[in-house]
Amino acid sequence: MEESKLEINSKAPAFEAKAFQNDEIKTVKLDNYQGKWVVLVFYPADFTFICPTELGELADHYEEFKKLGVEVLSISTDTAFTHKAWWDNSATIKKIKFPMVADPTGQICRDYGTYIAEEGLSLRGTFIIDPDGVLKAFELHDNSIGRSAKELLRKIQAAQFVREHGGEVCPASWEPGKPTLKPGLDLVGKI
Repeated sequence: MEESKLEINSKAPAFEAKAFQNDEIKTVKLDNYQGKWVVLVFYPADFTFICPTELGELADHYEEFKKLGVEVLSISTDTAFTHKAWWDNSATIKKIKFPMVADPTGQICRDYGTYIAEEGLSLRGTFIIDPDGVLKAFELHDNSIGRSAKELLRKIQAAQFVREHGGEVCPASWEPGKPTLKPGLDLVGKI
């Protein structure tokens, strides 16, 4: 794996790439999403095993992401043409409405620290970027461990709550409507 220089609360690396979406190939730029929350979902490769379960689950929850003002972009080292072939041949992948970004050179993966040079593939990586283009959370998984769209939605809701309610923080497993915390000396040693 290539070492990442990413830091929480720093600008997310910009990119421009081809993407397959809604039966067409287009160019996407991260900068075009300024003002929106963005989730980048890196995965190893099209036509594999865990990847369609994750991407299918994201597709099933895509409307929920959009209601939160979040755009989802999936990214692998496949070409946009390979994304289209997968979309044409898999009922699970055909549900996808979000951009499937092509990174055949691995540059975006390198910039985000997910690239496995020996394999030419990406680790499973998830990156949450706020409307200012600032990285708020990320996680990397071994490629044999699938992720949860519901947990990703929860993390975004927590990040959005914290952004909107300065000074309050979300405790473990927080969900909308549950109590938050306001850090201060009165809480020290009492939680």
